[in-house]
This record gives sequence, C-alpha cells and structure tokens, in this order.
Amino acid sequence: MERIKILVVDDESRMRKLVKDFLVRENYEVIEAGDGEEALDKFYGDKDIALIVLDVMMPKLNGWEVCREVRQTSKVPVIMLTAKGDESDELNGFELGADEYISKPFSPKILVARVTALLRRTNKIGQEADVREVGGIKMDKTAHTVTIEGKNIDLSFKEFELLEYFIDNQGVALSRERILNSVWSYDYFGDARTIDTHVKKLRSKMMDKGNYIKTVWGLGYKFEVE
Repeated sequence: MERIKILVVDDESRMRKLVKDFLVRENYEVIEAGDGEEALDKFYGDKDIALIVLDVMMPKLNGWEVCREVRQTSKVPVIMLTAKGDESDELNGFELGADEYISKPFSPKILVARVTALLRRTNKIGQEADVREVGGIKMDKTAHTVTIEGKNIDLSFKEFELLEYFIDNQGVALSRERILNSVWSYDYFGDARTIDTHVKKLRSKMMDKGNYIKTVWGLGYKFEVE
C-alpha cells in the first residue's frame, strides 16, 4: 500500500527531524522543506501531498504567505505550528484557511494524532460512507462534501466541521465555549472571535440555508431547521 505523503515545513532542522521521526513511525512518508519558498516548490512538484505541517515564522516566505498561496489552488489540510497563546496569529491563520493549530512546545504524539484525525476526516484514510440530510442540506462526511438543494458548496475543513457539529446538535443552544472546545479542541488558546468569523463565512456560503444558524444572544448559536 502506498504511504500517505506529508510535507513538513520548518526552518529548524531539529524540529523537522523530530516531527519526521514520529510520522515515519506511523508509516507516513515525509517530505521536508526549510523555508516557505522551498515548501511551495515541493508542494507544486508533488500532487500526492495529502497534508502540510507548516511553521509560521520562517525566512523568505512565512507560514501565512505559504498558506495563502496554497489555498489559491488546493484544499489540502494545513496544520499550523505557532507560538503558544498568540491569538491574533491563530485568528489570522483561520482566516487564511488553516485547518488546525498546534502551539509550541508540543508533544510529537499529539501532532501525529492530529494528523491522523485530520486525514481521516478528509477521507485520506478509508472509512465507511456517512451521509446526513437535513433541511435541503446533504452532508457526506466520508467524501467531505456538502450540497444544498443539489448544488455543491465549497467549505473549508473547519467550516465543514462546524456545520457538522451544528447538524449533530440540532435545536440545542450552544455556547461559544462549548463550540470552541468541541470543534477546535481544548488545547486551542484562541478566543470566541474565531467562531464568529467562521459562522459568518458559513452562513454566507449556505445562502438562504444560513438562516438555520441562529444567534442566541449572550450565549452563542443554535442550528434549527425552519
């Protein structure tokens, strides 16, 4: 079976080696890049790259610039590595289309678990079909696609997860803290603003079905089919 390719981008060779060693143990194939320009060269030169682990602070092109460039042509999952507690960085990354954040210093085992979970959610690791239909929305969790009234809706991975969480909790008033802990996980150090940003984008992409996501003032949101 062909191994899944992961691009690891960090200007610190020791960090790249640490991440690579743990990923290789789990039978992933790792391609390394030491700066943003090299990362883009490697990415465009290999169409089989299934996920990118991307450091923020790098020479030539930083992680934000690389993520922005990649998102012009690809929805490949991107995990950003950033300094702990830098909320503005994390919000910026989610705006650009990053799918996950891991704050330095981090456990390599946690990184590998995040990589595997993200690949599973994006159907790079096989699983049985799982389709949900509600209020004219069809969500295929296996293929990671959403259609509304038969029309494909282009969602980022995090927008997809957010919609999935809303659908799974129909009629429940969800606090921003609960959404943050469930969709972004407990070790995310940002704040509720990132939820509001993603909800705004999700509503816009869902067109009139965006009205299903209702604001619960002073608390958060509720998904309710009219």
